[in-house]
Amino acid sequence: MLEWLQLLLPAWIMGTLLVFLTAPLGCLMLWRRMSFFADTMAHGTLLGVAIAGILHLPFWLGVGCLAALLVGILWILHDSRLPNDALLALCSSTLLCSGLLVIQHVPSLRPELLSYLFGDLLSIEWADLPIFAVVIVAALIILYRSWSAQIQIAIDPDIAMSEGVNAKWQRLIFMLLLALFTVLALRAVGSLLMGALLVIPALSARLLAHSPKQMVLWSFILAQLGVSIGLWSSAALNISTGLSIVLFMALGFALIFTVQKLFPRLKTN
Repeated sequence: MLEWLQLLLPAWIMGTLLVFLTAPLGCLMLWRRMSFFADTMAHGTLLGVAIAGILHLPFWLGVGCLAALLVGILWILHDSRLPNDALLALCSSTLLCSGLLVIQHVPSLRPELLSYLFGDLLSIEWADLPIFAVVIVAALIILYRSWSAQIQIAIDPDIAMSEGVNAKWQRLIFMLLLALFTVLALRAVGSLLMGALLVIPALSARLLAHSPKQMVLWSFILAQLGVSIGLWSSAALNISTGLSIVLFMALGFALIFTVQKLFPRLKTN
């Protein structure tokens, strides 16, 4: 039992730290209708991993540089004539194809991709936690200071700008925080599933909440449950932690949705 705790406790703490970012960022993604951004970032990181592998650099460094590059590209391409979802689809497909092309010509990278695709939260060690904690606390401080402006933009960008909110600056902050989350979540659930880690708890919370504050709170609770149950189950069943966490979050959404369908009085507006 003690050996299990030594293995699972740092992973659980790391998962809990991630949840503090997952809840508010996931809700903002839904409110701003940018759910596809996480998938774009996830697909794009494949190229970052490939380049890092070729240059013999840490994966997180390659992913971080690629995430920052993607934010810069989206910042430059932002145009009222071009829909956000179309731009995200363009970037996602281009970066994914570029990453696959590099990997196709460097076969030695393929064995390392499994941990990158699905994550391995159990590989987190005690020495990793202080760095992650400092980065997440810094991100939360930035998010807290810009929260009111982010909410205003999510509700009505035109009114927010008329009240003096710098929409472009807030959009940049939001995308940079999502990029940071991408780098952090890579160890937890991998590239393919990091979008689900953001979207599913927020989507489930939307079914239960009556206000934005309640939605963030419910998202935190549901994400924490998903991480905790998924982590312990992955160790017991000997399956990938990323797969287990996301599947339990999806089951939670299915349960809430089904109960509300069977008992309409429990629905929120």
